[in-house]
Amino acid sequence: MVVWEYAQLFVVVALASMCQNLTGFAFGLIFVGVAGALQLMPIADAANVACLLSLVNGAVYLRSHPFEPRWDVLQPLAITSLLGTLLGLALLHWLSSSALGVLRMILGAAIVLCAVVLLLQKAQRTAPSPRPSTWLAGGLAGVLGGLFSTSGPPLVYHLYRQPLSPLVVRQSLLALFLMGNVLRLGVVIAMGELAWSSVLVSAVALPVVAAVTWLVARHPPPLPQRALQWLVCALLMLAGVSLLWA
Repeated sequence: MVVWEYAQLFVVVALASMCQNLTGFAFGLIFVGVAGALQLMPIADAANVACLLSLVNGAVYLRSHPFEPRWDVLQPLAITSLLGTLLGLALLHWLSSSALGVLRMILGAAIVLCAVVLLLQKAQRTAPSPRPSTWLAGGLAGVLGGLFSTSGPPLVYHLYRQPLSPLVVRQSLLALFLMGNVLRLGVVIAMGELAWSSVLVSAVALPVVAAVTWLVARHPPPLPQRALQWLVCALLMLAGVSLLWA
């Protein structure tokens, strides 16, 4: 990568980090989607960078916040999510080597669909969702996580509808993201598909992520949460449509 491409990549990282800190989701979707639309790096490498950065962010959070997992919430989602991650990785390996255009179309369609689903977020339920819908949400999240390291939207949509406190939802999301990313990274390393260029980009991008996180915490924009979600989803739409158009 040349200097201009690194500059563009850092802008994408900053944008994705800002959206993540403002809404609690969308880092992987925006980073992988925009990097793929601009063709800054292969989609598989962009997904690996998003995975590495998410692992670091999760580890930092665990060191600075008390964590009490709700295993009754996590267990059914974790089982299907981890199985879905393996399926998503298998699809990524197959499509990256034989159908790169199809992979870009799947990513674009997934981003647009995720934006629509998040905009249509329904009110909180009075009782927990039935197990089949929980398994489906975990499986879809795992497939997206294995493919693009973007498991957030199905889990966000599912968990925020449950009769749970926001703290339990955030901690459950964090735990599920960490488990999925650890599995994904372990499989990628075992297959010899973690390029050193992805590790280098992740290392250089970490200060950008830290700086944006600090800046947003100190100076949050004066906008309602729903307006921020609309802005993020509009950006996701733009990235997804750009990939489909290309």
